[in-house]
Order: sequence, then structure tokens, then C-alpha cells
Amino acid sequence: MEILEHGFIYSDDVNRLDLIAIHRFLSQESYWAKGIPLQIVERSLSNSLCFGIYKEARQVGFARWITDKATFGYLADVYVEAEFRGLGLSKKLISLMLFHKDLQGLRRYMLATRDAHELYSQYGFKQLENPDNLMAVVIKDAYL
Repeated sequence: MEILEHGFIYSDDVNRLDLIAIHRFLSQESYWAKGIPLQIVERSLSNSLCFGIYKEARQVGFARWITDKATFGYLADVYVEAEFRGLGLSKKLISLMLFHKDLQGLRRYMLATRDAHELYSQYGFKQLENPDNLMAVVIKDAYL
């Protein structure tokens, strides 16, 4: 999948991914993956369905789905570089991802966010009806 719109390219081509740019953002600017090692980012990309947003050759946004492509998908590591926020890029990316052939027919799409509830609710994401059904092992500051 590759779409050109308003000078930005949205793509699922793994050959376009800029590992260094993604690592820099996640390890230095994100609240969820501060300090994550480059090798962990590289491994996460190789085991996910990845999407990038590009302005010319520069990667300006990213998101990935952790999925079995049959029943479940978890949206992770969504970001747009600060200088490109407010242009609707994340909205366009999310809408394109949800129509991707490998994400059709899943019974559950999930994500976790601290501050983007309004964005994701536009695409059908909502608070869990039974959050007490979910369990997790959480290792705080795993990369610090």
C-alpha cells in the first residue's frame, strides 16, 4: 500500500522505514518507550505490520500493528514528528491502516494511550466495557 496525498506518502513498505529515525523518536521523545535500545526497536519492526508517513525521503510519522492477521491487532508506537502535527497526518494514517488488507475481519483491535482518546474514538475505539477481564505484566521503565 502506498498513497500520496498533499505531498506526504503513506506506505506499508518496510524498505522505506528509517530505523534510526524511529528509534530516535521512541527512545528520546515518546513517553511509552523512553530509552528503548535500537536492537529492540529493530526486532519489533521485523515482527509487526509497519506503516510510515514520509515527506520526500524523510520519515515524519510511524505506527505499527502487532497482529496475527486473523483475529487480533494491537496498535503501537504511533507518532508524528512535532513539526508536522496538526496537519491531520495521524488521522489519515489511522484511516488507511484500518482498511489495510491484513487488518480486515479481526475480532478485536486494541491500543493503549495516555492522551489521544479523542483521536482514536473517531475510528471506533472506546473504553473497555469490562476492563477487569484484561490482565497484564507491566515492567515499568524497562529500557531505562
